[in-house]
Amino acid sequence: MPTVDPASVRQLVCNLASPRQEIETAFVAVGARLTEGAALLNTLSKVFEALPGTLGGQDVEEATARLNSVASRAEELAATFSQEKTDLARLVDVVAAANAPISDLKRAVKMMGIVSVNARVTAAGIVGDIDDFDVFTTDIATLSDSAGKTIQDFAQVYRQLTTEVDRAASQRARFETAHAQTLSHLGASLAATLEALGAQRTTALESSAQTGRVSRQIVGRIGSAVMALQVGDATRQRIEHVETSLSTLADLLDGQEVSGHVFAEDDRPAALAAIANLQQTQLSQTAASFAQELEQAQADLSALAADAGTIMDRSRDFGGDERGKSSAIASLSAQLRTAVTILADFEAERAKLEIVASAVQATVRTLLEHVVAVQEIEANMRLVSLNAAVRCAQLGPRGASLTVIATQLRELTSETVVAAEAAMARLDQSSQLAGSFSAAAAGQGGGKVGELEQQATLALDILSRLDQHMAAALVRLNKDGPKVIRLLQDAASGLAGQSSMAELLDDIALAIAALTRDDVPETPSDGLIEVLASLRKHYTMEAERQAHDRLFPRPASVVQQPANGTAPGDDLDLADFML
Repeated sequence: MPTVDPASVRQLVCNLASPRQEIETAFVAVGARLTEGAALLNTLSKVFEALPGTLGGQDVEEATARLNSVASRAEELAATFSQEKTDLARLVDVVAAANAPISDLKRAVKMMGIVSVNARVTAAGIVGDIDDFDVFTTDIATLSDSAGKTIQDFAQVYRQLTTEVDRAASQRARFETAHAQTLSHLGASLAATLEALGAQRTTALESSAQTGRVSRQIVGRIGSAVMALQVGDATRQRIEHVETSLSTLADLLDGQEVSGHVFAEDDRPAALAAIANLQQTQLSQTAASFAQELEQAQADLSALAADAGTIMDRSRDFGGDERGKSSAIASLSAQLRTAVTILADFEAERAKLEIVASAVQATVRTLLEHVVAVQEIEANMRLVSLNAAVRCAQLGPRGASLTVIATQLRELTSETVVAAEAAMARLDQSSQLAGSFSAAAAGQGGGKVGELEQQATLALDILSRLDQHMAAALVRLNKDGPKVIRLLQDAASGLAGQSSMAELLDDIALAIAALTRDDVPETPSDGLIEVLASLRKHYTMEAERQAHDRLFPRPASVVQQPANGTAPGDDLDLADFML
């Protein structure tokens, strides 16, 4: 009669099914989380590792060069505006300084008209009908009227010139009041932002190196975690082997044929002792190995989750921070749009000044024509004065008053020319100053704001695309990063309850040991040897075979290599070589 009821052995088989299934379910779920989290993390790592190449690429270098051109142009315009302010002030002063000689010119011409009237009146009183003194009655008046009209035209053109220059000065003053220090601040602001962009690129490169290092650590962690998770499958297999062995034992105790043998009642206690001790040993070692490797798996998964958090933090250095701080690129884009508008405004203001400068030069040329006319009048007046002197000499004492009038006319005529030339000396200076505006504009690259705007637009396009890439990467990070960390943390916590499975396996091992108090037989029967050999063939791990061989050493003839050249254990499964 069997000393142990086969039903109790089969109950142990049933008891093993529950922890085996729970271990399998837990490790499959953990493996799925690990796989999903690792895939997301790998994608995120690649996204951020690619960004430094974009930040340090040729496109960004080109954009930076274009931005430096805009900043340089702003500085040049600032210097030019400062000089133009001085030149415009001088132009106002020079044009205003011409007012005094022009006033003298107008006074002289007015006096000339008065003298010509006196000449007609005086000549009419001292000469008869037979005397030819048209020089006093007609010629002087004609030349005086011509001089008056010429000087009137001269003064009117000068007033227009004064109005235009004063208006230009007022416009410039209002513009400078509205844009005080704008250009200088713009250049400094662009330079500071470009420096910030350079710092961000440096940070990106450093973050890339850190990301690469952490990524390599994660690869190692994932490999270690995958290896550690194999304990779940290994434990499942080893429990299944114990279940199979216990089922074989139950059949043996039930008098069924096992490995071609039916054990007599007297042989069953020895078989029970051998198989029960063997399975108690296998299950105890399985529980111990599971507990040890489970701890390592939990540690690897926890470290993996921590590394994922680190790579998230480092990746945020690529653009602002997690609080949504704008990147240097976004700030630079806004500044460039402002810069283009400011440069266009300043160029438009300079264009107004160039128009005024052209008008000044044209006006001065017109005034010069009037001066030539004044000089011609002066020459004719001198000739008339000479004729008047001859007529006065013919009259003798009666012509003394006319002689005085002729002398006054000569003096007034000289004063007119002197005043006109003095006014033109001032106005020539204004023409030279006006010419300096156009020369400065040509020398400083005036009129190129369109080209600068095009350069700034191209730079903005490049940087906007880059900023979009970075923004998309950060959106991906904010979306998938927490999910990665949660998956890896869940994977680590998914093993938390598995330590109790090791304790349960130990309890079942003790129950197996309690099946018999007999020692393992020193010399197993042939039937038992065949049963043990059959059980050994089911092993898929070297640890199982070693535990088996310690209890039941294999004969030397079996261990030695057979004559046909096959190695010991060639009858084992491929799984034998996977540990």
